[in-house]
Amino acid sequence: MTSRIDDRTDTVHVVPDTRARYRRILRFAAWHLTITWWFELVLPRLGLAGIANRSRPTRMRRFAQRFHGLAVELGGLMIKVGQFMSSRLDVLPPEITEELEGLQDEVPPVSFSAIRNLAEAELGASLESVFAWVDQTPIAAASLGQVHRALLLPNDITDTGLINVVVKVQRPGIAEIVDADLAALRKVGGWLSHIHLVSKRVNAPALVEEFAATSLQEIDYLHEAENLARFATEFSDDARVLMPDVVWERTTRRVLTLEDVTAIKITDVAGLRSAGIDPIQVAPVFASIMFEQLFTLGFFHADPHPGNIFVTPVADASADYPWKLTFVDFGMMGEVPPTTRSGLRKLLIAAAARDGKGLVTAISNIGVLVPQANTTELERAMTQLFARFGGMGFAELREVDPREFRDFAEEFGDVVRSLPIQLPENFLLIIRAMSLTSGVCSSLDPRFNLWDSVEPFAAQLLRAERGNIVKDAATQMLDAVAVTLRLPQRLDGLLDSVEDGSLSVTNPRLERQTLRLIRLLHVAIGALIFGALLLSGAVLRADDQVAGTVLMGISAVPLVIGLWAGRRGR
Repeated sequence: MTSRIDDRTDTVHVVPDTRARYRRILRFAAWHLTITWWFELVLPRLGLAGIANRSRPTRMRRFAQRFHGLAVELGGLMIKVGQFMSSRLDVLPPEITEELEGLQDEVPPVSFSAIRNLAEAELGASLESVFAWVDQTPIAAASLGQVHRALLLPNDITDTGLINVVVKVQRPGIAEIVDADLAALRKVGGWLSHIHLVSKRVNAPALVEEFAATSLQEIDYLHEAENLARFATEFSDDARVLMPDVVWERTTRRVLTLEDVTAIKITDVAGLRSAGIDPIQVAPVFASIMFEQLFTLGFFHADPHPGNIFVTPVADASADYPWKLTFVDFGMMGEVPPTTRSGLRKLLIAAAARDGKGLVTAISNIGVLVPQANTTELERAMTQLFARFGGMGFAELREVDPREFRDFAEEFGDVVRSLPIQLPENFLLIIRAMSLTSGVCSSLDPRFNLWDSVEPFAAQLLRAERGNIVKDAATQMLDAVAVTLRLPQRLDGLLDSVEDGSLSVTNPRLERQTLRLIRLLHVAIGALIFGALLLSGAVLRADDQVAGTVLMGISAVPLVIGLWAGRRGR
């Protein structure tokens, strides 16, 4: 990074080298996408699937280690991308998720002088004239911002009723860094959209845009303050939940001042027990509150990792709860549209009832599966999953023979990969929130059984859903009538097309074009095999020099044969 002085304000601005950052992200993505493409798509088609299978764990681990290093070095949104990847236990191998778990808190802090300059420029005054005291050592250093403790001045104490606060300040230059990272991610998303194996399952550019919208909102602290206010309104009558107050007079788009509500970190089991709080009792309450956000309110905290949730003891002995769950950091919030929320409720009800077919139907209704997907095998796999593992808690699952898990995972993975999947809006945030919730609950209670929390909540939802059965049936009947009324008109149009010949296709040059395509195909196949062998040999040389050299040596043979066959056909 370089710095400059603004002559008008004497404020130091950090100007990141965004072009070099952009190019580096693209080089990293291009190299690893190329390796994955050759090993996972090309080699199996050439009968070399064994090479791909044997090297896969090493390749995945090496990729995760390199991405971990890149994310820590670059910071910015790369940390957020790594955090999303670390929570995707459903689709990514453990070699990747385990390596990236440490990205949650692994961000070096910015110097206090840089934080001071930015905060004073935003607040329009020196920190000494705004706060009675500011701790120069941060209590949290996140990828996009940094948090310091502070004390309010007497006048502000009188106005707000608060004394101790925390001041969250953006990292200098983060807006430029976010723009560069999003530009690189959009480029990578465009690449993925041209890979059929990816594009038929997911709209990568749309996912990048969803991530971009969330990221841009997260660096707008006024938006975060509004999220907090809305969250406080939703849970104003819930005795189990606390959140900080906003000091609006000391808040701008890049500086956020909040009540200091720091308490016992939710996963600090020893700290909870020292305060007389049973961690086993905390887990189901936390799960219930998250279920309430996701399935009832439709407005949820999308980043409930342990650093953002505290357990606050209550001094009042007459209180309904002897402790409360305190949420902080409302920069990443998700909102579930009503149609998706209805589908999620039905999904939860089906899961509680161990209904594999109902679960797949709910998944389809949410929009995760495209309408033409054949779900027979998925229904069978889900039924088997519930029959074998449905009632087990985390501790019981750990006692299952790993080979049984592996065999089932391979079969289940093959079924899922064969289906065309699309992710609705905000679905990545839903997955992230549920994954983090499950992890926190399991750390509080090793024998925590998610079903124990799901079933009573699902029963409550089922009672609410029953009132909509008549309405749903009427809607379906009207849809069927509408389709029936449109059917004769569609048949007439089809018959007209057949009669006027518009459905027939004639092309007198088809034969000549086919011969040209065959010649080009010979050349393309030769080049494809050449590239596969050459790249595979180069990668394998790191572990097996002999095998790698042999593959590189023979790579020229198919290229020569392909060129010869192409010329011969002229």
